[in-house]
Amino acid sequence: MKIAVAQFEPKDGDKDYNLSIIDQLTKKAKLSDADVISFHEMSITAYTFTKDLNLAELTTLAEEVPNGNSTKRLLSISKKYDIPILAGLVEKENDQLFNTYLCVNKGQVVAKFRKLHPFISKHISPGNDYVVFDLLGWKCGILICYDNNVIENVRATTLLGAELIFAPHVTCCTPSAMPGRGYVEDTFWQNRELDPVSLRSEFDGPKGRAWLMRWLPARAYDNGVYYAFTNPIGYDGEHLKNGNSMIIDPFGEILTEVRSFENDIAMTTISKDKISLSGGYRYRNARRPELYKDIIGQDHESNFKPVWIKD
Repeated sequence: MKIAVAQFEPKDGDKDYNLSIIDQLTKKAKLSDADVISFHEMSITAYTFTKDLNLAELTTLAEEVPNGNSTKRLLSISKKYDIPILAGLVEKENDQLFNTYLCVNKGQVVAKFRKLHPFISKHISPGNDYVVFDLLGWKCGILICYDNNVIENVRATTLLGAELIFAPHVTCCTPSAMPGRGYVEDTFWQNRELDPVSLRSEFDGPKGRAWLMRWLPARAYDNGVYYAFTNPIGYDGEHLKNGNSMIIDPFGEILTEVRSFENDIAMTTISKDKISLSGGYRYRNARRPELYKDIIGQDHESNFKPVWIKD
């Protein structure tokens, strides 16, 4: 299967604009013979700005799935180019809101996943289900952003049969207790054409890609799965993001990665033979759950608010 991962700079709350970019990049992927294309977290609505929306404003932004206009538009784009698309939005169901990621193909919603660990808004409810679905002969899972930082989520999704995990994010370039983390100054972005080296150094350092490399390849390696990571480029809300959308194989190796500062895609072909050859595949088969099932499953109070979220 030939996968395309995308990056683009969204506009806050401008669904028409964001869907138009999704259309353009989907066309680009199809013309390059991609079999599927994946976009970042809440790519239809944008993400970071929703932290400042009240319940009424967020509810107005949200839509039902599959009957909302954005889902219908996504289905139309998928049908037009005859390619599956994965993208995210704010979903509303009854009186609840969710950070939701969809896979659409051939005029229907193939999969719908609700983020398990949402924190951008107190009005967004957590999802409570893992999702594994069939796509073009592959078993695929979805975990959104912070969900991937909790290693149990990746293991559970893999144990449910996932061979490929789509990991849409809006991440990096925000403060953390880890040395070197923090925001990237706007000056670097404004000077990206005159001084691309300095911006690339910021994006590739501990504020961005170097942080990803501490854990993202490990998720693929430890579980023996492919990872399709997506992330916006440029500003999402007031936060500058580094892009670096990439595909990682079951050995933890980066197969392809977007390295530009533009709305762009990267593609590669993945094959199943690597999965059974990987260390993570062998480690899964060597597990002894009787030793730790009661430890891992014991009661626990979840707390996952990041440093940069204000009370």
